[in-house]
Amino acid sequence: MRSTVQGITVHGFAANRKPISRQPTHCAAIPRKGRHLGLPLPTHPPPTHLPIHPPTHPLPMSPSTDIAIIGAGPQALTLVTHLLQKKAAMRNRFVVIDPAGEWLHQWHHQFRALEIPHLRSPAVHHPDPNPHALRTFAEGRPDELFPPYALPSTALFHDFCDSVIQRWNLADRVLAGTVQHLELCQVLGRQRFRLSLADGRQLLARRVVLAIAGGTPQIPNWARQIPQTYPSQRLRHSSQIDLRGLSLAGERILIVGSGLTSGHLALGATARGAQVILMARRQVYAKLFDAEPGWLGPKYLKGFQAEPSWLRRWQMIQQARNGGSVTPAMLLRLRRLERQSRLTFYEQCQVQRSEWKGDAWRVHCSAEAEHDCIAHLPIDRIWLATGSQMNIDRWPLLADVRATHPIEIVHGMPVLDHHLRWPGCNLFIMGGAAALQLGPVARNLFGGRLASDRIVPALVKPSLGQSRPAASLTA
Repeated sequence: MRSTVQGITVHGFAANRKPISRQPTHCAAIPRKGRHLGLPLPTHPPPTHLPIHPPTHPLPMSPSTDIAIIGAGPQALTLVTHLLQKKAAMRNRFVVIDPAGEWLHQWHHQFRALEIPHLRSPAVHHPDPNPHALRTFAEGRPDELFPPYALPSTALFHDFCDSVIQRWNLADRVLAGTVQHLELCQVLGRQRFRLSLADGRQLLARRVVLAIAGGTPQIPNWARQIPQTYPSQRLRHSSQIDLRGLSLAGERILIVGSGLTSGHLALGATARGAQVILMARRQVYAKLFDAEPGWLGPKYLKGFQAEPSWLRRWQMIQQARNGGSVTPAMLLRLRRLERQSRLTFYEQCQVQRSEWKGDAWRVHCSAEAEHDCIAHLPIDRIWLATGSQMNIDRWPLLADVRATHPIEIVHGMPVLDHHLRWPGCNLFIMGGAAALQLGPVARNLFGGRLASDRIVPALVKPSLGQSRPAASLTA
């Protein structure tokens, strides 16, 4: 879904009306199992610069399925490989739905658009159940594992994931489609989900796994207040920027943010001849990972799981992630650009207001006494590397579920059961929205493995197939 915020077009979930409590509806006119709906599969041709590997035998859409997985990113791929490892007979009991109709399309696009050379996660974190599989795959490509913790190159990870998809015979398991509505209903007295797609098709599922990123671009208040009188390409959130093909020679670009994304944008802009101002509300600092390595095992997770307060868990997550950071290698490169007078750091400083005058931005910051010159510098582009915000209250896809099965939500994050299931129904959630159960790494590759360890048993064991009501949940 596209939503426009004061002239900035962002991809994400629009704000949702307050849900009205209602009961699940009955699903009428359900086609018999085994018959297709007779509607053509949608075609969404991707940009020509993105390589597509279409399945040799496209998967037709049946009117019903046991498990519908929404999203085809690394977390969904991790879930599917772990599910098949646990029980191979589940192969024909699930479908994966994604707008691109292929695995990892958005993941690969984002890495290429920002020209990210390698992952931040070590080689043991990937979608295959065997933690050593990527290292084994890379035996002939040792120069693509970067120090200090064997960080795989973007190309290596891409090729490895392709091999995982082929090895598990999953190339034809993604349906092209956009799920616009998810509704609980009753079929012969049994709870089911009705998924309505953008092209009019519908699918019934006994269980649903939501494996989407789900974050909405975080737009600062000052940017929301700017009148829509400027060329749209002159103010962009990082999720909208594709460095490839941009001509930036001689331009001055203000990048707002202190995370790794801001670093990649700064490198890409300076490499194209731009002068960069990197503005951060605090000191730009370095750490190897976005959360301490102790969160990748029992060192920190044990204490997190023992915490009985959901609010305290949310606070622990914020403290662990501590906002944006760059890697030591990235900070070294940025400081080198600073010494070469190609980049200027404006730290502990924030934009107060910005206005488009003539053919450039005039930007006023909160520390004008220290950075007086910025108010007089014409800025050609402003790039917002301000991250995303997780708030399931703003997910229209969950409006019906929230209305029929209200649960506790802590600062936008749902309180799920042990199996990451929405209390009272068979909706499972992966990714950052499962952080109250999994910890600060929920949205990372390792978080996909943690989520799979919880969801897969509930999918394959009948004894774990029933969700408890929300009132019975405790941390």
